[in-house]
Amino acid sequence: MSDLFETAKENLQFLGVCLLIVIAIYAVAVVTERCIGKKAYGNGKVSAARRVAIVGMFSAISAVLMLFELPLWFAPGFYELDFSEIPVMICAFSMGPVAGVTAELCKVLLKLVIKGTSTAFVGDFANFVVGCTLVLPASILYYAKKSRKMAIAGLALGTVIMTIFGSSFNALYLIPKFSQLFGMPMEAIIGMGTAVNSHINSVWTLVLFAVVPFNILKGTIVSVVTVLLYKHISPLLKGNSR
Repeated sequence: MSDLFETAKENLQFLGVCLLIVIAIYAVAVVTERCIGKKAYGNGKVSAARRVAIVGMFSAISAVLMLFELPLWFAPGFYELDFSEIPVMICAFSMGPVAGVTAELCKVLLKLVIKGTSTAFVGDFANFVVGCTLVLPASILYYAKKSRKMAIAGLALGTVIMTIFGSSFNALYLIPKFSQLFGMPMEAIIGMGTAVNSHINSVWTLVLFAVVPFNILKGTIVSVVTVLLYKHISPLLKGNSR
């Protein structure tokens, strides 16, 4: 009975942390849009229903992309690369940071409905938070001044922030929490990293040799594809087929 109570307590604490961080991220997005003082997506000329439909469409595309994960030669099996941030980034560039965060959250929720979780929800929470550290800075800079240079600068800044924050967050919270909730000893997690790279022998070396390059690779791919696609997709989203 005490073990059951302790497990429930740990799950509730994790849920509380998740909710607080989601609220904080939304607050940053909302405050930023209001401080900049602009309306995204055609200066508000598009109906709210259309905006909701487009966010839903990009969320659905992202959720499907989350199902296709690629293993990486330099990281253990629980770090797999997906391209679900690309539709989210395009959505954020089109309609602003709040829309981007909403699409990121809906993407994860849809994926959970379709496939469930294999990481005690820690990996899904990580996907949302770390994804937002890429999407938010990039969309905020582009939202402030819509130009190709600002888009590239925002994507570069987002990649740097995602790499620094995502790596630190993994080491300090996500990996220990995964070990706790999933019931996998920390030694086993590190051992999976050692099997891939003999230099991995602790949490911090796991982060250095696996998480850091993972985030850099993902941020670079998302950035390049977004830059190549966005200008072609943007007129269609704004109702301008020309």
